[in-house]
Amino acid sequence: MRISPLLPAMPVFLLLVSGQAWAHAMLDHAEPRVGNKVASPPREVTLTFTQKLEPAFSSVTVTGPSGQRVDAGKARVSGNQMSVPLKGAGAGTYHVNWHVLSVDTHTTDGSFTFQVGP
Repeated sequence: MRISPLLPAMPVFLLLVSGQAWAHAMLDHAEPRVGNKVASPPREVTLTFTQKLEPAFSSVTVTGPSGQRVDAGKARVSGNQMSVPLKGAGAGTYHVNWHVLSVDTHTTDGSFTFQVGP
């Protein structure tokens, strides 16, 4: 039986291919939590990702119950966290949309909601 000279390199190849799935900054958790209900409007939204972010190419927007933007200023990025201050908009559903570039040059985006009210 003849063994291919590529066989010893196969584990390294598989590791490289499978490693690409981890090469994106994915949302790890948020505050307020994704889908959570809070009693009063938060002062800010903080997103934590699985990788460090490039500040110049990462952003987040938040819209309040009326559909108006309630993010008050540019997002602050520090390592793998991004925060944005909010203007209070009362009870209802808030929508958070984010777009980030990780330090490994991969972009990801996503969205979630949280509720404010009694």
